[in-house]
Amino acid sequence: MGRFVNPNNNSFQVALNSPIYVDKTGLIAYTNSVLATMQGYICNSRPRRFGKSYAANMLTAYYSRGCDSEAMFAGLEISKSADLQKHLNKYDVIHIDVQWFLGRNSFQRCHHAANQHELRRASIRHYRDNFGCSGQGGYGSFHE
Repeated sequence: MGRFVNPNNNSFQVALNSPIYVDKTGLIAYTNSVLATMQGYICNSRPRRFGKSYAANMLTAYYSRGCDSEAMFAGLEISKSADLQKHLNKYDVIHIDVQWFLGRNSFQRCHHAANQHELRRASIRHYRDNFGCSGQGGYGSFHE
């Protein structure tokens, strides 16, 4: 859908196409287990060249509403989980690649990303307020 809000799964597909691929979708199962808990705030920190972007792209491909990733995760470790369909492509995702911002015009890029996020939140509030959605989860609700 967009570069920052609900991006597609192309970056993770590139990893899957690589001759050497290590299945780390167990991270998704852990993330699913801590959603909506105090442990749900996860920092993806690792040493340089240890797969931070890979993990972020995998999580984006799994959670983002901006793509259909069911076939992509078939046969991977996460496909054995009972929660696979419960969370697959069901969330609004904001994916920001810090390296992309380090180039020229980084302030303008960051400002643009923040504006896109705020537009999405305003749209959700509009539908919630005008169409009686509860915002509590389930059918007919929206989350910011």
